[in-house]
Amino acid sequence: MAIDNYDVKYSSNLMTFEFVSEGIKGKITKVVQYTPRGLKNFYNLGFGDKKEETGEVDDMIITDNGDSKKVLATVASTVYRFTEKYPDAMIYATGSTKSRTRMYRIGISNNLKDIRKDFFVFGLKNNQWHDFEADKEYEGFLVVRKKN
Repeated sequence: MAIDNYDVKYSSNLMTFEFVSEGIKGKITKVVQYTPRGLKNFYNLGFGDKKEETGEVDDMIITDNGDSKKVLATVASTVYRFTEKYPDAMIYATGSTKSRTRMYRIGISNNLKDIRKDFFVFGLKNNQWHDFEADKEYEGFLVVRKKN
């Protein structure tokens, strides 16, 4: 993807990534976490603001820092990095709210041609996986790295 992104720090096992969003509300630390979900190679992508006082991740806060495209591009860059280490990973993501899920769908749709060069992309609708289509609403998303 050709969108600029933030510098990212990551844990040694690449399960946690952090970066700083810089925008109209100041500097805000963001966290991306990959959590195994019971099925082999199946991971949930969690994302939110880091609460500085507790270190917890808040995925319900609305930051509105004016840099959403750069933030989403940075989150996407972690998917590339994560799947370099875990090439068989299936990564599931959904928004914490319906509007966030819609925002993720729009981000995927706007970059679908580039994403499909490296990943298979699926959308979840009525408990069934479908090949992702840009004009469809979904409850969640799944990406799987293509083998070279």
